[in-house]
Amino acid sequence: MLMAQGRPARLHYMANGFRVLVAGDHVVCALSGERIALDDLRYWSVRRQEAYATADLATRAERKG
Repeated sequence: MLMAQGRPARLHYMANGFRVLVAGDHVVCALSGERIALDDLRYWSVRRQEAYATADLATRAERKG
């Protein structure tokens, strides 16, 4: 798949992965605003459809509800 350099991707997050809806090379962390390269994306919420930069941020988001 061709990646759009410098543009955020739009993803559909699933339990065991994600599907690219709009091509891009990164997503933005829902809590920190940090760019996350798609190759480095490891943490997300299926329910909220949000990405997180670190395990700590993902845990924090879960605790918030």
